[in-house]
Amino acid sequence: MDWPKIDSRYLKEAFKEPINFWGMAGFLVGAVFFQDVTPLLLGLGSEALYLTIVPAAPFYRRLVERRTKERSRKLREAQREAVIKGFDPREREAVEYLRWMKNQIYSNYKKFTTSKEIPANLQTLDQRWEDFVDLLDVYRRRKHHLRSTNRQAVQNQLKQAEHSVQSSTDDRQKRIQQANAEILRRRVAAFNDLERSVRMVEGQLQSIENFFGLVNDQVVTLPTPERVSSLHFEQLSDSIAMTRQMLEETADTFGMLDNQNRELDLLLSHGSSGK
Repeated sequence: MDWPKIDSRYLKEAFKEPINFWGMAGFLVGAVFFQDVTPLLLGLGSEALYLTIVPAAPFYRRLVERRTKERSRKLREAQREAVIKGFDPREREAVEYLRWMKNQIYSNYKKFTTSKEIPANLQTLDQRWEDFVDLLDVYRRRKHHLRSTNRQAVQNQLKQAEHSVQSSTDDRQKRIQQANAEILRRRVAAFNDLERSVRMVEGQLQSIENFFGLVNDQVVTLPTPERVSSLHFEQLSDSIAMTRQMLEETADTFGMLDNQNRELDLLLSHGSSGK
């Protein structure tokens, strides 16, 4: 049988296994008890054989992968719950209501269909609930950023800068105001991008909430697998994926606004010192 090349990740996991620790401890105790190095040498040989065979075994690699996925899942759950704790009461209420509805859907499906298993497409509501929490977190942060910035003041500064460019007779001051106006235009464009992303996320959040309501209605009224499968779970999943992609594309907008603020302050300070 051809064994795969040993990966250091699997080697470390095999070394940390309790069975390996207690096995080596047993050989060590035997060496001390009999005052003979033979058990210790046997233990070292067994350890070498163990670390050669077990980390390369396909069954052990599958076990390690399952453990890794489970640890990642638990970590994501803990992080998500920490995020929820940071929501305001109204946001937490929306999250908890959707979680309650999800559990009710599962419970009602088993009750009305007398089935012991939840269909795979219905179980995707777990992921949709997680999507709701993640998107709500993005929505609230972007909404807060927009509210904390005086967009009208930026637009007024842009008008003043454009007027200064037209009226300035000093070439140096004119170049400074031209650069200032360009930075302010980029800020306004960044605000527009953020507003569009906020509106899109808001619509996606409403879509998830409405879909949960639709599934719940279907399960209560006509809880057949065929009816449940006709609710276009994939369509909602594709819509969320598109929203996430848009958010990734506009993720740099926050940093862009901060950089533009620094550029503007630096530019105006140079302009003042050059007077």
